[in-house]
Amino acid sequence: MSKPDFTSMSRAELRKYILEYREDEEAFQVYVDRFKSDTSEIFPAPQTIDDLKDFSELQRQHQQKSNQG
Repeated sequence: MSKPDFTSMSRAELRKYILEYREDEEAFQVYVDRFKSDTSEIFPAPQTIDDLKDFSELQRQHQQKSNQG
C-alpha cells in the first residue's frame, strides 16, 4: 500500500488519517507542522541541490506575502 500525499490533504482529511493510522509518524509530523503554520501551506522539502536554485526567489515571494497579510 502506498502512502497518500499528505501535502494535498485538507487538515480534516489529515486528522482523520492519523486517527486511523496512529503509528504513521510521517503523517503526524505533517499534521503538527501544518497546525503550527499560520498559512497552512506545506511545501515539500528539496530533494537535490538543483531544487534549491530558485530558493532566493521563493523566499522573497514568501516574505512579500507575509508582509501583506
